Amino acid sequence: MARRGQPTEDPDDLSVHDLIDGPTEILTRETLDAIRRPAPSGHDLSAEQTHDLTAAAAEATRDLSNTGPATRGRERVELPRMPAAGALYRRALLGALPGIGGGRRGPGLPAVELTVGGVTVDRAHLADYDRVCGFRLTDRLPATFPHVMGFPLSLRLMTAPDFPLPLTGLVHVGNRITVHRPITADETLDFTTYAQDLRPHDRGRQVDVVLVGSVAGEEVWRGVSTYLARESTPGGGERRDRGERPEAPAGTARWRVEPRVGTAYARVSGDHNPIHTSLLGARLFGFRRPIAHGMWSKARCLAALENRLPDAYTVEVAFKLPVPLPSTVSFALLPDGGFALHDSRGRPHLAGLVR
Repeated sequence: MARRGQPTEDPDDLSVHDLIDGPTEILTRETLDAIRRPAPSGHDLSAEQTHDLTAAAAEATRDLSNTGPATRGRERVELPRMPAAGALYRRALLGALPGIGGGRRGPGLPAVELTVGGVTVDRAHLADYDRVCGFRLTDRLPATFPHVMGFPLSLRLMTAPDFPLPLTGLVHVGNRITVHRPITADETLDFTTYAQDLRPHDRGRQVDVVLVGSVAGEEVWRGVSTYLARESTPGGGERRDRGERPEAPAGTARWRVEPRVGTAYARVSGDHNPIHTSLLGARLFGFRRPIAHGMWSKARCLAALENRLPDAYTVEVAFKLPVPLPSTVSFALLPDGGFALHDSRGRPHLAGLVR
């Protein structure tokens, strides 16, 4: 993010790697008071206190009381219910405040996996999600819907004090989902999440956060989200010379993405990141205007492919340029299961593959 008084590049020509460099918001007293204020009684008790998610701390933590046998070296921690995202975002914001949140980070990934059982589908919620993302209204869950159902659990893992990367400033750079069989709205899911493959990147570090959905002990769905934490690295972080950009594929559909997409997707996903919903919030993070959520873009592409998808498949995407709100985008089908989303100038927003 450029400093005041320095020349800036056109944000529309920059990728998410170039644009997102952590929060710059100056918090008011009212904002700080709201952050510190406890959530209403009975609302996500597990997130109102700060707990290490190491095996030793998990055994001593009331809300993470049911620990199970180790799985691949990780301690299993059963939560009594799905966490609430609001309290977790407050924790993340507090952790980013100098002198308030501490700033301690573990040197590696926490050896823990979190699990919540008995998660049911709210059909009204599913219908709202389908409408916002363009899916048909059916009892079959879109491939991206379990991600929304289980994301608060992953967020709980990522906001733990010993998680090595701070949530604020993380960039979602890729997502892979495997659907093992169709999932219907009358099924009850158990979710498990853990982190793996913390690795260096020329702009910092990357990590994969895995979310698994099971029915009666059978894995039916798996999602892997790749996040980048921008950090100063010796000799790294320089903007790549992109050279000649390949010609954009011919579009098969054009979509007008209106500003309400940001707030509508926040409502159905529970992710109220201000870069998607607020002009001021977007500008505080270096964007001229709000941007569409990457998982909305992926869901919208899958909705366009809905009639072509088999019962079992894997779909992976790489998130490229953000989709500013409002804007017009072009969706293209590619050979061998590929698809892409481009802007009106032919620059890529998303590249995906179904296999």
